[in-house]
Parts: sequence; C-alpha cells; structure tokens
Amino acid sequence: MDYQAYFKQSLDQLRDEGNYRYFADLARKKGSFPYATHHNRAGEQETVTVWCSNDYLGMGQNPIVLEAMHAALEECGAGAGGTRNISGTNHYHVLLERELADLHQKESALLFTSGYVSNWAALSTLAARLPKCIVLSDALNHASMIEGIRHSRAEKHVFKHNDPEDLDRLLSDMDPDRPKLIAFESVYSMDGDIAPIAEICDVADKHNAMTYLDEVHAVGMYGPRGGGVAEQEGLMDRLTVIEGTLGKAFGVVGGYITASEALCDFVRSFASGFIFTTALPPAVAAGARASIKHLKKSDSERRLQKERAGYLRQRLDAAGIPHLDNPSHIVPVMVYDPVHCREISDQLMEGYGVYVQPINYPTVPKGTERLRFTPGPLHTEDQIDRLVDCLATIWASRGLRKAA
Repeated sequence: MDYQAYFKQSLDQLRDEGNYRYFADLARKKGSFPYATHHNRAGEQETVTVWCSNDYLGMGQNPIVLEAMHAALEECGAGAGGTRNISGTNHYHVLLERELADLHQKESALLFTSGYVSNWAALSTLAARLPKCIVLSDALNHASMIEGIRHSRAEKHVFKHNDPEDLDRLLSDMDPDRPKLIAFESVYSMDGDIAPIAEICDVADKHNAMTYLDEVHAVGMYGPRGGGVAEQEGLMDRLTVIEGTLGKAFGVVGGYITASEALCDFVRSFASGFIFTTALPPAVAAGARASIKHLKKSDSERRLQKERAGYLRQRLDAAGIPHLDNPSHIVPVMVYDPVHCREISDQLMEGYGVYVQPINYPTVPKGTERLRFTPGPLHTEDQIDRLVDCLATIWASRGLRKAA
C-alpha cells in the first residue's frame, strides 16, 4: 500500500467537500481582546476581531487571573513535575479542587488535563467498572462523551435529543436491577439549546439511574455564582456527577468532575486517563481558582455578555441573516452549505478582518453548516454593527438564503 498517497487522497477528498480544516494562526493581544494578530498564509500580519472564542467572558485576559498565574509561576516554576500520584500534586491543585466542589455544592472534585479527558476518563471508568452498567446517551452528546462510553464497552442506548419521554421509554424496557448511567449536556455547543435537566432527573429517579451532566459550555456563564444551568435552576443536588471545563468561561485550560467523595475517589483510583498523565501546571491551577473565585462574586461579565448576545441577535434579525434561536450565549448563523461556509469565513477574514471559524461536518450534520458566533462582554456594539454589515454585504453578493 502507498501510505502517503492514501493520506493525500483522503485530505483531497476533505478539501473537495469543503470540510478540510484550516487553522487560523493567531496571537492574542493581552488587554485588547477580542483583537488578535493574524499571521496569514502569505506570511503577513494583520489585526482581526475574534468572534468565535470559547473564552466567553474574556477571563483569559482578566488581570486577577494573570496576577495569580504570575505569582504561582514565580513560587513553583513551570510544570507540576509529575503525575498526581508521583510528585505532581501541588497545593494549588488541592485548593482548586476544593473551589470546584464548592462551586457545584458537591463533596469532592477531581481535576483532569482537559474537558475532553475528564469526560473520556470518567465515563469510561464508571461505565466499565459498574457491573453490567447500561449507559443512556443523548443523541447530540459531545465526541468526548461518545468516546468515553465506547471505550467502556458497556451496553449503550441513545435517546432522542433533549427528550425525557424517549429516555423513559428506553429505561422502562430495561432490567430494573442493572446499574444505569444517563449522560447528557446542559448547553449544546453547536445549536446552543439547553437540556430539560429537571425532567431528565425525574426520569432518572423513577428508574434509579445515575446522572452525568456535562456543563462545559455553561460553567461560569449561568447561575448566581457561575455554577452552570443546574445551579441556575436549583438542580445541582439532583445530579450524580457534574463535569466541567476550565478552558472556556474560566479562561485557562483543564477539566474536572464533581460528585460524592466516594465517586471521585473511585475515578481517581481507577481512571487511566487520570493516573498516567502529568498534572496541570500549578500556575494554570492558580489562575483557574482565581477566575472561579471572581465569577462566584461578580455577575457583571455574565450580564454584559447577555446584552451583547441579545444585541447581535437583534441586528441579525433586522438584516435577515438566518440564525438559530436559542436561550444560550451561542449564536449560530446558518449557511447550510460547506463550501459557502468555508468561503464566507475566508472572505470575512481577508476582506474585513473578522475571524469566525466555519463549522462543517462532522462537527454538525451535513446540510446544517454554520458560522458560530460567541459575542462576549469585551465586544462593543460598534463592533457588532460592523460585523452584521459585513455579513449582510456577503449574503447579498452571494444570493444566500435569508431568514423568513
């Protein structure tokens, strides 16, 4: 077999379909987010406005976070120096886990190197080690959850997206004595819709099933202290596991689970994705803790973010630009074609200094391609006005579908 030819052929097919992924080479500018320096393919530098960052509240630029990271760096040096088991547990990790447990009102928390790893490791460990466990997974769950469940080799059933009745139907046909784990998200990152958490918990209680809620796109963003949608709705005590990330609204990197002390210790003791990897740098843990502590007390970032998202939706509606209506902070502008989606993204970057990443298959189903905007508190109304003017010009020039 000609291996290199196969690789190239597969990549050419992605390009032909409009699904090849190009990475924008960016240098974020401290203190001036959402501006960044783009190093383009011609080797030139240009200033662009970033519209698709997962640093939803700009906490990656917050002086409180940066000061905490600088202090920990000076105190501890760069890396953790090992796995959590072998010399890598720094006191900043311990303090951060306590902060996270408090955030979600759980007995304990466990840190991982990313949100992807926390889902993969926790779900695979729980589902594999609970005897004859059955996993029920929402149809639109993130790839990290799907991979964790697949790796466990547990019996899996997929219930219709955000459909407690379908979940109840599936559970009603199962052996009541077998362990069951329901895995779902609060805010779904591509459509921006929100799960009916209370109703899913009702079904779980009826069938004695555990619940595993991914709040990665919600922590920091919802609830009076940024504990997520479950906190906003007063439901944290009804969930067995709440999983989250430090890499989005909290502005740094890492993932975690919160649950009972016994469950967290169980995952700590059996999850290879935790045991055999180097711990997060102490400076990252210090920055994450500072971010969480700040957002527990400050609501100004969340409030301003909601205003900006609402204003963007109003302007898109006025211009007839189609977007998905949802109750979250995510604003998906619908293109419905992969080639157009890629070309519009390039046109915005090259012609207007506007950066938004095209979202194509397999991240979203074919025919639902989109530009995913995440306006934050550091975007201005003038920037939103300019963005929508650019989109309107492009929509008109391409004769694209407008909102009804």
